[in-house]
Amino acid sequence: MIKQRSVAVCIILSIVTCGIYGLYWLVCLNDDTNTVAGTPEDTSGVVVLVLSIVTCSIYLLYWLYKQGNKIDQVKTSKGIASSNSGIIYLVLAIVGLSIVSYALMQNELNQLAA
Repeated sequence: MIKQRSVAVCIILSIVTCGIYGLYWLVCLNDDTNTVAGTPEDTSGVVVLVLSIVTCSIYLLYWLYKQGNKIDQVKTSKGIASSNSGIIYLVLAIVGLSIVSYALMQNELNQLAA
């Protein structure tokens, strides 16, 4: 299904590589979320990365909101209580904590993959 990643290792690698690993992590998060949601035909991770760069991260804000909603839908369909993840991810990104949004998303994906 999807590969479980250690949140701590991903954060450390993102910091050590000055954000380069964070870009790879973004692509993986998108592709893993599409796999878990059963929508592999949705926007690919590479397209999300390119659009985020071209739009100076405006697309990234939209993407975080949509991914949070997609994860909530998967959790609801599996009978797991869900919250407003999209809004949480969006607010964190607006205040400059996108990496925390990534970490929360990875944690949710790890739980769904188990």
